[in-house]
Parts: sequence; structure tokens; C-alpha cells
Amino acid sequence: MEKTGFTNNTSPYSNLAALIDAGQHRELREATARANAIDIADEMEALDERQRVVLFRSLSKDKATVVFSYLSQEARENLIKILTDPELARIINDLFLDDAADFVEEMPADVVKRLLRNASDDTRKQINQLLQYHEDSAGSIMTTEYVDLKEEMTVEAAFRRIREVGMDKETIYTCYVTDSERILNGVVTVRALLLARMEDKIGDIMTPNVICVTTGDDRERVAELFRKYDIIALPVVDAERRLVGIITVDDAMDVIQEENTEDFQLMAAMSPSDDPYLSTRVLVLARKRILWLLVLMVSAFFTGGIITHYESLFAAFPALIAAIPMLMDTGGNAGSQSSTLIIRGLAVGEISLADWPAIFWKEFRVSLLVGVFLGCINVVYKWALSGNFILGLTVGMALFVTVVFAKLVGGMLPLLAKAMRLDPALMAAPIVTTIVDAGCLLFYFRTAEMVMRI
Repeated sequence: MEKTGFTNNTSPYSNLAALIDAGQHRELREATARANAIDIADEMEALDERQRVVLFRSLSKDKATVVFSYLSQEARENLIKILTDPELARIINDLFLDDAADFVEEMPADVVKRLLRNASDDTRKQINQLLQYHEDSAGSIMTTEYVDLKEEMTVEAAFRRIREVGMDKETIYTCYVTDSERILNGVVTVRALLLARMEDKIGDIMTPNVICVTTGDDRERVAELFRKYDIIALPVVDAERRLVGIITVDDAMDVIQEENTEDFQLMAAMSPSDDPYLSTRVLVLARKRILWLLVLMVSAFFTGGIITHYESLFAAFPALIAAIPMLMDTGGNAGSQSSTLIIRGLAVGEISLADWPAIFWKEFRVSLLVGVFLGCINVVYKWALSGNFILGLTVGMALFVTVVFAKLVGGMLPLLAKAMRLDPALMAAPIVTTIVDAGCLLFYFRTAEMVMRI
């Protein structure tokens, strides 16, 4: 049961609800038979419960299972409440094991009990095995449905093996060569099999030194290997290098999307969430946001304390107040630029912790150029606006130091987080801006004291 990505844009399935309401079941079956499973799942999301069940029961056995795997968690849960036990058994037993494990993991306890009760003994056993792995590990996203071959097999025998077992496997495009102890010795593609002679031995045409991961490796490493080597499947082995499963590219893409979503949420000062925005309750959204906002608000008290400490400067020279918003905004933006680049570089593997001296030196040079340019602009602007060169010099010098400080902080904090085994995205704009705001005010007021001798 391969998942196809081809879309039949000419098929008349864009208004399935009308066919359902009109009772045109034959036309409905014809439309869904020609339609892509992903598109049917998209249409089903917009239907009510009655229409959803009618549409689902109009699908063929194989297509119904694929459509079910593409439905949202909410749509699946609603559908399960209406389906009979035999229908549910058919779905859970026909799903690929990694999809079935993810499905069971997402469902409430009462639904899980019903699902496992209707699953076959073998399916239940393998689902429970996959659920034992940590949710962020390679083992949690692998499937145990793969094609294995032996070195002594001929190409002809390999094709017979693929025909016998391939229908129930996640993919047949890449086959794995193991010995009697399931030790992974090599990999062979269907392309290599097609181009070889029937009498050739698998051991002679396989690729040794296979790129693989262990069950305990982090999912981010899995995604990194898929990006780096442009592979469509990755074998997963245990500590003794026994093959226990594979990860396919569709699951790797899901991991990349989830990791990117988590990074965006952390960079926006929110606790990560896997739930879709529209289906997440207001109280849950508020709870995930309020903690970070509270932390940032408390840290901002230091900024207020600095301003209060230097109130005498404002009394002596009120014009100093006007430059504070510009300094804080520019410093925060400068730090965010650097932190964003470093976080992205760490995420895609362009840079590592060992590169910190080069990063520090590069950000320092960039900050000098940017700081000098912006500082000079402000000296001229403030001088022309107020007629006070000393005021312009004070603002310009403070801005220069702020930009240098902000870019170094923005560049180094993500690396510090990485060294502490934290997500570098934690050190994004909100954190950097809070630190830089306090620093820039200190630089500004100290510069004013020295230059203006207040």
C-alpha cells in the first residue's frame, strides 16, 4: 500500500458533499475511485459527521486506510466514534505501523483501548514496541515494515522476495541486506536490481557502509541525515547493529516541519505545542504564552530600575529621553539579526559549537562597521536637530557601543544554549532584546555622564 503523491486535478470530486446529500452513491464511488487520497482527506475535513461517514464507507478498502492516515486528529477521533469494530479493525491492521503507533499515541485513553482491542495480536505487539521509544528518538518514528534480502541471493530471487512481501511494506525502492542475525551489511536499490543480471549475487551489487542511525538517536539527527544525503529511507539499528526498522522520507519531512514549528514558537517566546492553532483551547494557548511573558516582564523590571537610577540625568538634560526608544529598538534589532542567523546556521548544520571563535570575530567586525555607520548618522542628525554637538556625540557613541554589544550577545547566546544542551531557539529575539535593552541603557547613561559631564 504505497502512498502516492499524484493528484488527478481533472477528477470531478471537488463537491463530494453535494453527491452525498443527493444520494448519488454510484457517482460518489466513481469520483473517489479516481481521486487522490490526500485530496479526499482534505474534503472530508470540511464535512459534518454524517457526510464524513458516508464518504468514508464509499471508499475502497485500501484507499480508506490511506485517507484515514491523512486525516487530522480531531477528524479521526470523530470518525472512530461512529465506525463499527470490524471497520476499525480493518483500519488499524492495514495502517503502516509507524502511522498506527502515531495514531494510537495521539488518541485519548478510551479510544486507545478500543483501537488495541480491535487490532490483531501481531499489530498490537509491534505498536506497543514502537511506543516504548522516547518520543524524540529515531525509534519513535521508524517502521518495522521493510524488505530484507540476503547476500547469497541472486537478483532473480530478490525480485521473487520483493513480490512476495512488498505489498505490505512501507517502501520497496530500497532493500536492506542482512545476515542470519539481522546484522545490517548493505543496501541495494530497485534501480540497481533492474540494471543487474538475474544471476548476479546481491552481495556483489549491494552498497556496504550503510548510513544509519540507532534507535536512541535524536530525531533532529535523522532530519539532518535526510537533508545531507538526499535519501528516501534511512535504516535504524540497535546497539549491536541489528536492523530493527527504517525511517522513510515522509516521516523525516514531518520531523523537519515539527522542529521548525517548535523553533518558531520558541523564538516567539511561547511554549511549544503540537496541536493545530484552531483546535487548541483558549486557556491552553494562554497558559503556553503567559509563562514566557511573565519571565520577560520580570526581567524588564531591571530596565526600569536603570532608568530610575539615572533620573538625575533627565532632570539636568531632558533631551536625553528622546533617544532612548531609538537606542533600545536598534539594539534589539541588531541582536535579533545575529541570533536569527546563528540559530538557523545551527539548525541546518552550517555551523557548530567549535566555530564560536570564527563567529565571534565575524560578528565583531560586522558590528564595528554597522555601529560606526549608524553612530555617525546619529551624530549628524542630533547635531542638526538640536544644534548641540555634544548631545549628538553622546547618542552616537552610545549607539555604536550598543550595536557592538547587541551583535555579540545575539551571536553568542544561541551557541551558549547549544553548549548547555538547550534549544538554541530559546535565545531568540525576546531574550536577546531584553538583555540588550538593559545593556544599552547602561551604556547610554554612562556615556552621557562622561561626555556631557552631568
